[in-house]
Amino acid sequence: MSSSATFPLARLRGLRPDWLNDPRVWRTEVLAGLVVALALIPEAISFSIIAGVDPAVGLFASFTMAVVISVVGGRRAMISAATGAVALVIAPLNREHGFGYLVAAVILAGVFQIVLGALGVARLMRFVPRSVMVGFVNSLAVLIFMAQVPEMTDVPWPVYPLIAGGLALMVFFPKVTTVVPAPLVSIVVLTAITLGAGIAVPTVGDKGTLPSSLPVPGLPDVPFTWETLTTIAPYALAMALVGLMESLMTAKLVDDITDTRSSKTRESIGQGVANIVTGFFGGMGGCAMIGQTMINVRVSGARTRLSTFLAGAFLMVLCIVFGPVVSDIPMAALVAVMVMVSVATFDWHSVAPGTLRRMPLGETVVMAVTVACVVATHNLAVGVVVGTVTATVVFARRVARLADVTAVRDPDGTCVVYSVTGELFFASSNDLVGRFDYAGDPDRVVIDLSAAHVWDASSVAALDAVTTRYGRRGKTVEITGLNGPSAHLHGRLSGELATSE
Repeated sequence: MSSSATFPLARLRGLRPDWLNDPRVWRTEVLAGLVVALALIPEAISFSIIAGVDPAVGLFASFTMAVVISVVGGRRAMISAATGAVALVIAPLNREHGFGYLVAAVILAGVFQIVLGALGVARLMRFVPRSVMVGFVNSLAVLIFMAQVPEMTDVPWPVYPLIAGGLALMVFFPKVTTVVPAPLVSIVVLTAITLGAGIAVPTVGDKGTLPSSLPVPGLPDVPFTWETLTTIAPYALAMALVGLMESLMTAKLVDDITDTRSSKTRESIGQGVANIVTGFFGGMGGCAMIGQTMINVRVSGARTRLSTFLAGAFLMVLCIVFGPVVSDIPMAALVAVMVMVSVATFDWHSVAPGTLRRMPLGETVVMAVTVACVVATHNLAVGVVVGTVTATVVFARRVARLADVTAVRDPDGTCVVYSVTGELFFASSNDLVGRFDYAGDPDRVVIDLSAAHVWDASSVAALDAVTTRYGRRGKTVEITGLNGPSAHLHGRLSGELATSE
């Protein structure tokens, strides 16, 4: 009786989250959430300015995105909130049509993300090569640092020693203890110094007014007509795609850092749900925040959903309850945190001279193109797309060179066998037609494809062109050695493709 009664309890105890079983995990998650919340406030206000909306809109979006994604998201410890990429996409809509259309677009973007997630768009992540991922990480670090530059120019001179002091604290404090996250210590110490000494430097309060109450749900103030749908649909689709790409890339990055796996499909659908909820609460929408995620995972050591939830909850508590105190936090303290994040995020090994010497040139070019595109456009999604296309071209050129043709003539001179090796596709098959001696070969020609694979219609058309050229000279061609998929493709398309030969 007693054993049967304790068995379900033991099972339930095993299903409890880590932060309930280990007080140390609880402490880490709570403090990480607090640090992220502090860093979110100026970022959310800045993104609100980019989108052309009230600062409260960005703060509400960060609150609802973080809280909702902590429950429905597929990647634990990842932070989602209002982001610059989303703000840039929807800013023209708000400017031209008003805030109601922006909110409606956020809701529709969430619907698009749920549909795309259900269709398996997350599986496309497998086609993002490592060199693009490295470029993504490095460009992210560059963007994080560049975003701090305006906070370090045309400012009072005390800002610079404060930033230096904050960086020193974050470097050396972990050598003393890791019980409290170093970024939190840095923020508290620098705030105490500026308030205690009466140092006049830019503060969080200078960025905008913090909200004094919780957001209230409601419907967007737009006419529910076909014209409204056609107006917001392009912006909503762009927001959905940009948001999903940044979120899935960030999830993959966190997977690598924590050596764990996550459900990208669940994350895609979760981003949609979070944006729908955010829209109904009057937020500007968002996606995964890479900088804040790095603070949470890499700097603070968080690993569970609790830190994500608390980041959103603490954000509202700090704004509503402790607004006056938070407003006095010097921007130098948050700049120091973000500079530290950028340094920790950059993959320094990827640009080490030894690595560059060993790495194939094509891989280095792909990484550089990705970084250049992101830095030039300030859009991580654009860099990933361009980098992936570049990697595809580099790969195609590399594989195309592996295709080869060798000829062996029978001793009696009545037949010649051409052995084709490698992968035959549009890039390699273009040169295939010129590798045969149409005039000098005997009347019987055998093309042996046992060491090759036919991938596309371009290769079938090339083989047809070879056969046609020999046929004009009264010579017969026999194609042998096709594997199953190649034979099926060749049999279905041969003779059906228009050719100029």
